[in-house]
This record gives sequence, C-alpha cells and structure tokens, in this order.
Amino acid sequence: MCLAFAMTTSVFAQDITINLDGPSDAYEEPSYSPYVGRNFPTKLLWGDTHLHTNLSLDARAGGVILSPDDAYRFARGEEVISSGGIRVKLGRPLDFLVVSDHSDAMGAMNEIAEGNPSLMTDPTVRKWHEGIAAGGQIALETAYNVVEVFGQGKTPKILLAKKFAANIWERYLKAAEAYNDPGRFSAVIGYEWTSMPNGGNNLHRNVIYRGNADQARQMLPFTVVESDNPEDLWKWMERFEAKTGGQVLAIAHNGNLSNGIMFPDVNPETSKPITSDYVATRSRWEPLYEVTQIKGDGETHPQLSPNDEFADYETWDKGQLGRKAKEPWMLKFEYAREALKSGLRHEATLGTNPFKFGMIGSTDAHTGLATAEEDNFFGKHSQTEPNPNRWKENVVHFGDISVAGWAQASSGYAAIWASENTREAIFDAMQRRETYGTTGSRMLVRFFGGWDFVSEDANTRLPANAGYAKGVPMGGDLNQAPKDKAPSFLVAALKDPYSGNLDRIQIVKGWLDNNGKSHENVYDVAWSDNRKPGANGKLPAVGNTVDVTNATWTNSIGTPELITVWNDPDFDPKQRAFYYARVIEIPTPRWTAYEAKFFKLKMDKSVPMTTQERAYTSPIWYTP
Repeated sequence: MCLAFAMTTSVFAQDITINLDGPSDAYEEPSYSPYVGRNFPTKLLWGDTHLHTNLSLDARAGGVILSPDDAYRFARGEEVISSGGIRVKLGRPLDFLVVSDHSDAMGAMNEIAEGNPSLMTDPTVRKWHEGIAAGGQIALETAYNVVEVFGQGKTPKILLAKKFAANIWERYLKAAEAYNDPGRFSAVIGYEWTSMPNGGNNLHRNVIYRGNADQARQMLPFTVVESDNPEDLWKWMERFEAKTGGQVLAIAHNGNLSNGIMFPDVNPETSKPITSDYVATRSRWEPLYEVTQIKGDGETHPQLSPNDEFADYETWDKGQLGRKAKEPWMLKFEYAREALKSGLRHEATLGTNPFKFGMIGSTDAHTGLATAEEDNFFGKHSQTEPNPNRWKENVVHFGDISVAGWAQASSGYAAIWASENTREAIFDAMQRRETYGTTGSRMLVRFFGGWDFVSEDANTRLPANAGYAKGVPMGGDLNQAPKDKAPSFLVAALKDPYSGNLDRIQIVKGWLDNNGKSHENVYDVAWSDNRKPGANGKLPAVGNTVDVTNATWTNSIGTPELITVWNDPDFDPKQRAFYYARVIEIPTPRWTAYEAKFFKLKMDKSVPMTTQERAYTSPIWYTP
C-alpha cells in the first residue's frame, strides 16, 4: 500500500514535530485535547556526536585553532571565525553536541604547536612542532604522522603524564558544563578512543556519558596507550560505572576504513571465532553505529548489495593507514547492513546479537565546526575549508592511498527521539536506539513495527498515537509472531523545510533462512508522483530538477510527506529478521556544485554535482 498525502499544515511551522506525534492510551479518561497524558518521546533533537577541536592531536597539527568553547557556540547557532579566518554560521542551530576529541594526549598538540620548551627535548615532538610551523602540505603530512603514531599506541611518553591529562580533561569538562543548558542545548560529555591496530585498522569508538562533570572527572578517558583492544575499552566502561555510579555507552566509528575488522566473525585479538562472552559484552556497551560521516557512507556497498540501486552512495572504500588498497573480502565486515545480517547469524549460534545497533550520523569533522549542510560544508580538517582548490587536492595522502577533496561527504547528523533536551534524555534515547542518521538533511521520520497496524493508521495526522499504542518504535523488538500474522510497519516522513521534497520510503529487510544463510531485500513502500513500478519491479527514478550551474533546484517533483502501512509479504515466522526504513529525497545540489558556483570553477566531469540526501532509521528486529 502506498499513500502520499498533501500537506494540511505548513512544513515551516515551528511546532512541526506535532505532525507526527499523538496521544497514547496511558491516560485514564478521555480529554478533548489529544495531547493529554502523552508519555512517549515527542522531541526530535538534532546533533553531532563526533566533532574534534584543537584538543585533538591531529586536528591541531592540521591547523585547527577552534576550542571546545568555539564548537559549542557554533553548534548552538552563534557566528564564529573558522581556523582559516572565514566567518561561518549554521543555517539552523543544533540541539546537542558531543565534542569528542581524541583521548590520547588530549590537548598536547597546542603545547607542541606553541613550542613548549619542556616538550622539545623529545625528537618526535620537536619534529611535529617544526612540521606544524611549516604550514600547508607539510603541516597536513605532520597531522597524518601524528594519527599513525598515537593510533598505534606509540605516543611519546613525554605527552602521557597523568597530571597533564587531568588538567586538560578538567578544562574540557568545565567548557561542557558552561555551555550545557538543559531544555535548550545539551553539551553531552564524550571523547574518542582511537584504536588503529596493525598499522591502521580503524576501530575508533566515541564514548558518551549520561551524567555531568562530577562523574566524568573521577576517571581519565581510556587511551590506546593503555590498550587498542575494544574489549579492554568495555572493561574500562564497566569500571567507570562501578566506581562513579554513572552510565556510558560507545558508538562504533563508521567501519568503512576498518580493513575488515569492525564487525568480525573472528576476533582479531585472538584469531579465533568470536565467543558468547564477546557478543554479550559488545551488545551491552555498543547500542549505536555511526552509519554516515565525512569519510563516506557506511550503510552498504554496491558489491554487497548489487540489487540495491541506491547502494553506491558517497562510497569511500579506500584502505586505511598502513595498507596499499582495499581487499574485497574486507567489505562484508565493514558495512552496517551486512553487520546486521551477521548479527542474526551470531545470535542463532551464540545466543546474543553482537551487532544489534541503532543508526546515527555524525560529521567526524576536525575543524571544530559541525557543518553537514551542502551549501555550508567546511570539510574534514582546516586544510579543506572552502577554497578554490580543495575539490582537487588530496584530503588523504598516505603511501599509495590518496583521496581527492571532492570525495568528502557533507555528512551527517544524529536524530534523537527524546522526552526532553537534556543529557540524560538524549543518552536514554541512544540506549534504547530510538534514533536515526541522516546525511545532513533534517527530515522527520517515524518508524513503528507491530502485528495490528491497518491502512487507516496512515490516514492520521498523528501516526505516533497508533505507533506507540500498537507497536514498538525504531530500535525495538518483535517476538513470537501470532498465528497467521505477518509484521506490519507504520512509517512516516516529513521533508526538511529547507531541503528537497521526498522521493520515496523504502524498508530494508534482512533475514536468516532455515539453513543459516542470510539474505536481504529492499522494498519501495511509499513514493511520490504516482509512479508505477516497471516490469522488473523497480520504481522509475523521480527525476532531476537540479540546475548545477546556479546550484539550485525546484520542488516541482517529489512530495512534502509520505506515510504508509506496509505488511511483509515474504514473512516466515520461523526466521530471524530485521527491518529498517530508508527515506530518500529528490536530487539536490551537492556541496561541490555550491563550491563551483561560488568560486566560478569548472570541475572534472567525474566530480558528482548532485546528491540524494537520505535517512536511515534504527532497525526493528523480529525474533522467533
């Protein structure tokens, strides 16, 4: 069933979230007001969980001078001056931000850049100081060297003094407390643990705290000097909670540069198959995955999903530091959809799904600027701020691996369905996986699964009413199918008022057959413009109104909103499965088109000039 409705209220209304919210059945007596007694999350919060400032070694080595204070001011909507001297401001403020600077030698690079005499006695540190002072490409190569050295746990000992680390951590915490404004803006405390074993396999995690500085200051952040093994990070998290009474969780870094070990079948530490202890522990501490960011999209890969026409989106499948090129076997252990499928298989044999994660997006910008807007993209690091040459200069160049600047993705943001804008409510939403990730657009998405949704549930302006009353939201579980029933899904999407109309909603299903083999299918469930699937079952493309020369488009195609109820036509109650929604916009100008127009450039024909922004919801799992 496919339903596309005309708007009955302006998409520019400030209380836009009301369009997809509604009452629950929790109140005892009827009320004229449909919002009385509502006890489910109604606030859609937008943020970035992965942003670096001058406290990160590599960011500062690359020329970033913006501090956490600058990052918070920018995220909440203030105008700042970038490290390159450009005035910059977000089109719309964010609701929350995690300044997630690297924990190893946090803050040390500021001292190195300034030439602190007490540090210049170390030859490696002195060489870094000289590289930073040289500027330009030399400074950038210095930043790469810094990443390699501390990612391998070889950070010079002179930078590892605990007193120094404690002072920097305290300064970070004071900034977070100063800018945390419950109800209006949440400065969520966190850091990035930067594991890169075997010369560059990216196993980074962002550690997120639920509480305030009083708890966070009781233990210094975990570093790769202590261990580059994720299992040791989980042990640190357990110790933190036992000691402080606080709560933490970890978000796995986009895995497309992990060289095949982000979602392993074989534990890279032991070279043996992952165990029941591994899967249970990972499931406990890592409820979310960063599905999209500047270094490419991590939902799926065209080699893994050859029948998915939207699979090849902002693909960045180069190798990471220390390798010459990507090897084909690596892909299935790096991308979200394949990991979700693998999780079903591990659950069937080990009793727990280690890859039962929700989806978010974030930037991983090393600029202090959380910019994921196509017309306001400030790049990966300070060398890739807007300039006439950044599209053709290498954003990464290490050994035989290089990536041109145009390959950066202006992505992404984390969308959180929370009860209020506080650290605690945001953390709780992350923990229950009621989240989704977008490539930068702020479209509003609801996704529910249950056994009793009917087509009439899609005729309401308040689908969350039926969603919470009849089923579970994104991130939830369905168990033991009632006799002769297939799961039904209520999915609704409302366009970002400043971005393109909606092309379609798809539901991606993965399942485990009776022989233990995993499969996937992508279903178009709601779409615009009265298109009809072709003989091959594929929906025709929505069209393209982008004027590349002028970096504009028209919303004369697509639709402002889509909503439908979909029943799985291929359901087998004996088979484990997951379902998530993917919402896709009509084509709009990519950041490269805005750049070409602003600087009056003619880029190579190979450079993409349009994009189709998208959202990925957290899955809903079915377990027999």
